[in-house]
Amino acid sequence: MAKVIVLMGAPGAGKGTQAQLISRRFGWPQISTGDILREMAEQDTPLGRHIKGVLASGRLVSDEILADIIQERTQRDDCRGGYILDGFPRTIHQAELLDRLVRERGHELVVINIAVARQALVARLAARRICPRCGAVYNMHSRPPREDELCDRCGTPLRRRADDHPDAIQKRLEVYQKETAPVIEYYRQQKKVAEIDGGRSMDEVFEDLVRVIEEKNGR
Repeated sequence: MAKVIVLMGAPGAGKGTQAQLISRRFGWPQISTGDILREMAEQDTPLGRHIKGVLASGRLVSDEILADIIQERTQRDDCRGGYILDGFPRTIHQAELLDRLVRERGHELVVINIAVARQALVARLAARRICPRCGAVYNMHSRPPREDELCDRCGTPLRRRADDHPDAIQKRLEVYQKETAPVIEYYRQQKKVAEIDGGRSMDEVFEDLVRVIEEKNGR
């Protein structure tokens, strides 16, 4: 049975990095709604400008827009054997939509919560840099580039995401507590959540993620 891996956790918990590692390990595509939305925000269209303003403010994009993105993306051939969701679902309504989607397609949902203390989250987000060309992610404290503010892969100057500025960080964490933390409780009530300590090293967190996924695959 194809697996749908849902990585939960606050902004800065490391979901994107871990999703990339899981994708390489198991061959499933990583579907990052954040990456898709940021690409759309670069487009000079009414929808693109709307999404850009929402992201810059730290608010959540509407359920309707995200539902359309998920429906379209998960219908592609590369998702037949399973896929990894990074950044979805973020509301109870989105979780209910995903439950219905998974059930209709005969897949199995695997929900993993990467828990990190708030103070560590703020520090991580403030130090995060991304490459606008190849998408590589760095942390100026724990995983800096070899040359200051330049991507190791392609040499492009790194930049801070619009939603990684101090005011937006606080807003994002507040929105997370209000809108997304209840989704984890929603899945806990269904006894579907595996909890992982995300305050450790990237490799340690990845080892735990692999263990959880392989246990599910072995059932």
